[in-house]
Amino acid sequence: MALDMRGRMKMGLRLVALAPAFAIGLPAQWLALKLGSPLARHMPVIFHRYLCFVMGVRVIREGRLDPRRPLMIVSNHCSWLDIVVISSLFPVSFIAKSEVGTWPVVRTLARLQRSIFVERERRAKTAAVNAAIAERIANGDAMVLFAEGTTSDGLRVLPFRSALLGAAQAATADAGEAVLQPLAIRYTHRGGLPVDRAEMPHLAWHGDMDLAPHLAGILAGPAIAVRVILPEALPVNGARNRKQPAKLLETRVRQAYSGEARPSRTPE
Repeated sequence: MALDMRGRMKMGLRLVALAPAFAIGLPAQWLALKLGSPLARHMPVIFHRYLCFVMGVRVIREGRLDPRRPLMIVSNHCSWLDIVVISSLFPVSFIAKSEVGTWPVVRTLARLQRSIFVERERRAKTAAVNAAIAERIANGDAMVLFAEGTTSDGLRVLPFRSALLGAAQAATADAGEAVLQPLAIRYTHRGGLPVDRAEMPHLAWHGDMDLAPHLAGILAGPAIAVRVILPEALPVNGARNRKQPAKLLETRVRQAYSGEARPSRTPE
C-alpha cells in the first residue's frame, strides 16, 4: 500500500515516539530476566500499553481474566497486532510458531517475553513442547495459545487445534485442575468508522502478507479500536479428552467474536 505524504509523516512521528520505548524497555527487560526479578512479568504490560497509545490502538476489554492457576489463555488470531493488544492487558507469555524465532526484532521481543517456540508440523515433538508449557503454567505463568494455528482473515474464527491443549492437562498433576481461559479479539473500528470487509485486510495479517508493509500501514493509518472479550473459563483435569475442551473453547470464542454471548463473571 503506497503511503501519501500525510501517512509518511504520521508514521515518522510514531516511529520517533516509539524509539525510547525500545531503547529503554528492551535492555530493562533483559536485565530483569537476568536478575530473575518479578518485574520481568509486568514490564511488558507497560511497554505494550505505550505501543498501543502511540499507534492509536484503543483496547476495550469485556470480562475478566480468571484468577485461578494454572492458566492457559486460548485465543483466536487475526494479526501480529494481537500480541501487542493482549500484552497491554495482562502479564503473559506466548506459544509461538518456530518461524517467529527467525524474524529480526520480532524474535528479540518474543524471547524477552519468554515465548515458547513450537514446530507445529513436527508432531513427534508435541509431548516435549507440552511438558515445557505445562511447567511454565504450573509455575504461575499465563501462557497464550493461538489455537487456530495460524492467523485468520479477521472475518471469522478458524477451527481450533487441540494438540497443545494437552499442556494444560499435564499441569494438573499437582494442582488437580487447570483453567483454560477463552479470549476473543476483534478489530471493530478504524478512524471512528466500523471495520468492514474492505477495511479488514488493512488490519488482519495472514497468508503470504509481508510484515513490513502491513506494519507501515498500521503506523501510518488512523486510530484503531479493538475488543477483547473474555468468556467464562473452562476448568480441565488430566482425565478429560482434549478434543472436548477444544470444541467448547472454540464455541465460546466464536460466540464472543460474533457478539452472541456476553462475558461471564469469574471467581474472585
